Amino acid sequence: MPARIALVSTRHLDTPDVDEELLLPLLPEAQIAYWDDPDTDWAAYELVILRSTWNYTEHLSEFLAWATRVSQVTRLVNPVEIVEWNTDKRYLADLAERGIPIVSTTFVAPGEEITPDAVAGHVVVKPSVGAGSKGAKLFDGQPEEARAHAAALHNDGATVMIQPYQKAVDEQGETALIFLGGRFSHAARKAAILSRDMSWSTGLYADEKVVPTEATPEELELAERIVAELPDLAYTRVDLLPSDNGPVVLELELTEPSLFLALHPQAPATAAAAFRALLV
Repeated sequence: MPARIALVSTRHLDTPDVDEELLLPLLPEAQIAYWDDPDTDWAAYELVILRSTWNYTEHLSEFLAWATRVSQVTRLVNPVEIVEWNTDKRYLADLAERGIPIVSTTFVAPGEEITPDAVAGHVVVKPSVGAGSKGAKLFDGQPEEARAHAAALHNDGATVMIQPYQKAVDEQGETALIFLGGRFSHAARKAAILSRDMSWSTGLYADEKVVPTEATPEELELAERIVAELPDLAYTRVDLLPSDNGPVVLELELTEPSLFLALHPQAPATAAAAFRALLV
């Protein structure tokens, strides 16, 4: 029987995605397919689920064009409208306008001026389109170096994000809350990456130290508030940082997030059931 579901990855992923390895035995209706394989017949699938398409940041226009084509012949999840919005972190400004607390962020497009205040102190400078901390650097009282990194990103055509470093992350880490089929499933604690040496064993994203955790009531309340304002999605990952005023959003992962299924015994089955329920 032909596969009804495509779990979409990339041909250039050197290390298999752990989530997919856990999902496939529980989801016999599915198989791996590659967004950057021009020979794939996407119309042959009833459901196309974005998963480990982690090289899209280097080919964003091609990726979005591909997602649009797929959405015209079958069901793509998460949907292309969400993907178009979520693949550029300028969506954080949209969240802030809705009253969602975010990490304070200054966006500077190529050709725009970077003010001295923006790069003063302990700051993170990174592109607004990126994954796995690629292109992100930490500067502490190094405004000229921060400007130089921003200029290099601008030269590549990137809009730059400048954020004050949240020092509490060094002790408390970053919390990722995973929702499957619109319901909270589990949470993960991610250690700080930028303040320590990074490795790139996958070739596409920085290696992360991730462990299971319990979300605090404040973290869960904020994440559920965000999910309630979104359309029904197959999966949502809300990444939060601690601050003096409570949790704040670092990222809202709706396109190709790691779901950290290995961290909770029921998570793979929950994900498989949520994805199977999307078949009509």
